[in-house]
Amino acid sequence: MIKVLDMQFIRYANLFTQITRVRTNHCFEYNNTIVFVVPKEFVMRAIGNGNMNLERLSSVIGRKVKIISDPRGKEDLENFVSILVKPIRIKGIEVKDNEAIINTNPQSKASLIGKGKARLAEMENVLGQYFGIRKVRIK
Repeated sequence: MIKVLDMQFIRYANLFTQITRVRTNHCFEYNNTIVFVVPKEFVMRAIGNGNMNLERLSSVIGRKVKIISDPRGKEDLENFVSILVKPIRIKGIEVKDNEAIINTNPQSKASLIGKGKARLAEMENVLGQYFGIRKVRIK
């Protein structure tokens, strides 16, 4: 599991730790949203009472922010993806070898793929880092 961070994301991680008092394992960008990954037991503390920490982070960074629990293995794949793509609803995920097939409504298909397959490429990158998945298909 190779997780890549550039200097900007290291700054985001340091800011996250200062505001929430929770150490993040990794952060990345998906769909113009900064996503922080924290251990499962610290998700609620990182979000804060009444989403206070989440709103403060969003205002300081100037972008949307999401907090996701660190996946323990491939069994957490569906939950991880559903939180990542929220508010889009997925029906299910099938994994065959190193390929993930995401089942969704026909109306949501375009939102998951994105213009020029940009979101699909972001999804492949993220799922590759966390689950070793090389290819993502939307069905």
